[in-house]
Amino acid sequence: MNQDFSIVSLILHASLVVQLVMAGLLLTSLASWTVIFGKLFGLRKVRSTNDDFEREFWTGRNLNDLYSDAAQRTDGAPMERIFASGMREFMKLRERRVVDPAALLDGSRRAMRASLQRELDTVESNLSFLATVGSVSPYVGLFGTVWGIMHAFVGLSNLQQVSLSTVAPGIAEALVATAIGLFAAIPAVIAYNRFARDIDRIAMQMDTFTEEFSNILQRNAGHPAPAPAAAGPASMGR
Repeated sequence: MNQDFSIVSLILHASLVVQLVMAGLLLTSLASWTVIFGKLFGLRKVRSTNDDFEREFWTGRNLNDLYSDAAQRTDGAPMERIFASGMREFMKLRERRVVDPAALLDGSRRAMRASLQRELDTVESNLSFLATVGSVSPYVGLFGTVWGIMHAFVGLSNLQQVSLSTVAPGIAEALVATAIGLFAAIPAVIAYNRFARDIDRIAMQMDTFTEEFSNILQRNAGHPAPAPAAAGPASMGR
């Protein structure tokens, strides 16, 4: 008698534990792909908005105007928020009549570093999930396979004669669990490595901008603060 060895048939005839393992792995794979596509488009947006802001920043536009625009936007580039944090702290210190250039620069740099870390935490969100899926899924699939093979051999113990045709279905059903585990793990590992490399580049770009903007603030730190009666911050150059 011909037996049906299609994937669907093997899953339907597998033991309950193996079916639960397969269902869990399939749901994990679905969640993994959701994270992959979300992270793919998210990182693309981060790179695009960072590049746009960096081009605008180096056009020589007045820093006060850039800060005013950044303060009004809620969905700006991560680099823009880092710039706004440093600029905000620099202006607050000058309003408090802090005249020490080192104190001005240190306060602004600490504010930008804190903002940079918050932005990286946001960019790296769900990355650990992909790492977990990539490392754990094969072992979960292997557990399902071992359990399925054990269940198959227990069932064969009651037979008088055992042939390949009686052993093959049980083993094939169990091996599907390992296949699904690899199906969930491989894309997650590839995506994790790709995204980790992209995030490192984004972090390096933002870190470089932080240092370059710190140099600009250092050149402005020695300028006198605006008079208390002045309307708005003093103009800052490069």
